Amino acid sequence: MKKQTRILLIAAAAVAVAAAFVAATHSRNATFKQDYHIEDTSTVTKVFLADKQNNHVTLQRTPDSTWTVDGQHPASQPLVDLLLETLHDMRIRQQVNKNAIPNAVSDLAARAIKVEVYQTTPRISLFGGRIRLFPREHLTVTYHVGRETQDMMASFMFREGDDKPYIIHLPGFRGFLTPRFPADPLKWRSHTIANLDVHAIQRIELQLPETPQESFAVLRDGEGFAFELLQPRQRVDRFDTARVAQLLSSFSWLNFDEFASIVPNSFADTCVSGTPRSILLITDTAGTTRELRTYIKYTNPEDRAHMPDTALYETFDLDRLYAILDRQDTVLIQYYVFDNILQPASYFLGKDIILQP
Repeated sequence: MKKQTRILLIAAAAVAVAAAFVAATHSRNATFKQDYHIEDTSTVTKVFLADKQNNHVTLQRTPDSTWTVDGQHPASQPLVDLLLETLHDMRIRQQVNKNAIPNAVSDLAARAIKVEVYQTTPRISLFGGRIRLFPREHLTVTYHVGRETQDMMASFMFREGDDKPYIIHLPGFRGFLTPRFPADPLKWRSHTIANLDVHAIQRIELQLPETPQESFAVLRDGEGFAFELLQPRQRVDRFDTARVAQLLSSFSWLNFDEFASIVPNSFADTCVSGTPRSILLITDTAGTTRELRTYIKYTNPEDRAHMPDTALYETFDLDRLYAILDRQDTVLIQYYVFDNILQPASYFLGKDIILQP
């Protein structure tokens, strides 16, 4: 009887040990799955991304919680928000099959995007984080984001410090993560030209080099605005207030379409080498001026060879213009967006006003 009792006790102990081991393993896995992501993205201060094509970019949070690209250009806030959301929401979907690990590691080494995440964390944290002392910015985690899985619903990813890569997904999202981590700086830059309330506008000036008599400025005059012709310079009292109001409201969220880096340099240079179609100057009440020089965008002549009927070939792009922003960046803008802005003076003065040549 005593022998049976002893056997039962040993068996019970073995079961308890096995259960504890399973529970501990499950706990470690659960904790690991939870901490693969960034729990508090409000502490993220900087993200560095680099790919195998020698592209690299640093996104950095400013004191007013906006973000910059390489410390020089405003970042696209929606894209930064999407990145932070991804870092917060991503989870391990499954482990990489043991036999597939060598190929996954090799593929990550060849094409992965390196993502370094910097956060501000306290050197001393007391009472469950209620008291946080001596904050510092430091590198907290480095990911290597690889290609998509075969079902296009997750990405291979390796986190430095781990012993193997994992398959990472966004629960509830149909797609993979890789496109959310571009290392090309242009992908992250804001496309905003102006984001001004009417009360923040000091002066809008439009110069039309080919028809200088149609050049004009709308400038702040007390609580309202005045209309001024530029050549010859003269104030005009009678103008279409509704059209001028529509013009001013166009600067509340004015964006360009995309950077012209997708266009061959030789083709873009040909288009912007001549006299600009227009020169737009936007000045806010703080005295900051942005300049936009627009140029006709010719349809790429190479497209003609692929058209079934060359009579359909258009000399000009009917949808978009080239523009040089602040004499630095060549961008593409849409006629649809700028139709209210790039109108000549006569459009705002009405048909009964005759402009002097």
